Amino acid sequence: MISRAHFTFHDLAPGEESFRDAVLNGLGRTPKSIPCKFFYDARGSALFEAICRLPEYYPTRTEVAILEENAAEIAAQIGPHSRLIEFGSGASTKARILLRALDRPAAYVPVDISREHLRDAAVSLSEDFPSLPVVAVCADYTRSFPLPPLPGPNGRRVGFFPGSTIGNFEPDAAVDFLANYARILGPGGEMLIGVDLKKDPAILDAAYNDRAGVTAAFNLNLIVRINRELDGDLDIDRFEHVAFYNEAEGRIEIYIRSLANQEAWIAGTPILFAKGELIHTEYSYKYSVAEFRALAAEANFRPVEMWTDPAKLFSVHYFRLR
Repeated sequence: MISRAHFTFHDLAPGEESFRDAVLNGLGRTPKSIPCKFFYDARGSALFEAICRLPEYYPTRTEVAILEENAAEIAAQIGPHSRLIEFGSGASTKARILLRALDRPAAYVPVDISREHLRDAAVSLSEDFPSLPVVAVCADYTRSFPLPPLPGPNGRRVGFFPGSTIGNFEPDAAVDFLANYARILGPGGEMLIGVDLKKDPAILDAAYNDRAGVTAAFNLNLIVRINRELDGDLDIDRFEHVAFYNEAEGRIEIYIRSLANQEAWIAGTPILFAKGELIHTEYSYKYSVAEFRALAAEANFRPVEMWTDPAKLFSVHYFRLR
């Protein structure tokens, strides 16, 4: 049973781009694209959870290990009575590692656009941390939004953005995102962020082209979703998953490729696909430590500390506003 004194839910009624509009607009232009945020219907979310358990997919388990290994040191940097504000909180799995280590945290603020998923995850965490005020905020965390009044003694506001999601932004957009982050956190704000590191391209290729084909199924689930939700008639067997590392750009590029010249109907609209034509679905930028620190500096953050794993696959950065 959760206490109303320790759990509040603030619905800022974020406007969400419709799947229909995104698909028709994205497939109606050249080159074709569908935003990666639409991967996560129920089946897509389940497939991503399966990806995170694959032997080839290192980011999730590596970041968790970094947080667990260094939780005490991270907590010491943050100090007592902090407000931990997680952007794109999802199930709040990694936040729990920090919350167990922090010294008398004043509040945990999960922010997510998925209303019901956010409410369920926030209630579950509140039950597990009954003395911790949980202030859930339903908002589009990629845009500016006001934080509600936060309870407790006046400790640091620390933004938490794990999972290397920052890599899904083009570098200029990543700077804009971090600058927005700075405005939301306010003076004295700090940030803890997960960043995937540059590494042997063979490791990256294996991570995004796993032998079991789970990542391919995750990517092609967009076709399944279009057929189900938009009355589409795409033949999934005439498309394939493509992922490769573009070393010059420092990013993984993910596409769906048409295997034939074909026409499909989506929401009553005919769409033509040429044989070999690519539909862009995701970028995942990889950074060196110096590159990401330089990017964060453009948004007025200065580096305080950085933790990584022994193989230097992944990094967790701690920044403070200048």
